[in-house]
Amino acid sequence: MVALPACEEPVPSAHAEPLVWVLHDGKAGMASQSLGLAEATGFRFVEKPLEVRAPWQWLPPQLWLAPLSAVAECGRRLGPPWPDLVIGCGRNTAAPALAIRRASGGRAIAAQVQDPGIGRRNFDFMVVPEHDGLREPHVVVSKGALHRVTPEKLTAAAARFPALAALPRPLVGVLIGGSNRAYRLTLDRLAEIGDRVAAAVRAAGGSVALTPSRRTGAAGLALLQQRLKGVPAAIWDMTGENPYYAYLASADAFLVTADSVSMVSEAAATGKPVHVIDLPGGDRKFARFHRTMRQAGITRPFAGRLESWRYNPLDDTARAGAALRALVLDRRSGRGG
Repeated sequence: MVALPACEEPVPSAHAEPLVWVLHDGKAGMASQSLGLAEATGFRFVEKPLEVRAPWQWLPPQLWLAPLSAVAECGRRLGPPWPDLVIGCGRNTAAPALAIRRASGGRAIAAQVQDPGIGRRNFDFMVVPEHDGLREPHVVVSKGALHRVTPEKLTAAAARFPALAALPRPLVGVLIGGSNRAYRLTLDRLAEIGDRVAAAVRAAGGSVALTPSRRTGAAGLALLQQRLKGVPAAIWDMTGENPYYAYLASADAFLVTADSVSMVSEAAATGKPVHVIDLPGGDRKFARFHRTMRQAGITRPFAGRLESWRYNPLDDTARAGAALRALVLDRRSGRGG
């Protein structure tokens, strides 16, 4: 698959491969899921990060009376030639995707990642996590979030960060998130996490490969660096090339904060032990997600020590991509609906 530059369109042809648009609102988690599904189809695609215009940016998407006027890509409105397939993720892409489907006379297949809360039955294809509870004939159910992690990408990333191979084993990947709508990650809790990680890694005689997220914050990162002093470590300071995939490739086990379904799912794509670090807060959806992952033998709570276990790596993205590819090819051949 090839991602074409934003704002660059291939020339449509009756005999060309499908024209695919990938919509997202610029948020890293949403972009990763929609792009991951597109890559898993094997089709070339055009990435279209959307900006919500005023006054629509102040309204919920279900009140957008003219969705194609509500958003812009590279400063332009979305317009024909319409794609054969449009993939979106998140609420801000749902209404535009369905509007594209209508504008194409129903020719464009509309695929959505996550439950958009609107127009569910009007989508041709949806991928929703098991913990959302949505079940329909056109819905593919995943255990976690879709993502862009593949063995090929991990191998390539590890080759760009050869210094990780020299760190003492076991190398523990520590993936830190931050506060969100459900969880709170305070500096006090971060200090506790830093101390527990340091103790567990020292006990195992290993090392740390730690990456924060934007939600961790500069003060949180500085605190973690302080608490892990004396432990062999590679800690990303949010500058230069992001080593996240290299950490996924090189680590022997993971410690992941509970606030991120995406990070837990990406770590689970490696087949390596994933310990979940609990945080204050949570909600029903997060609780169902973490229960699903524990019951599947993929994750375990972090109890202050490193454990070892095996499971089959999650293949949700590849499975959903294959199903969507088959739908597109069937539709183009006239076998689909």
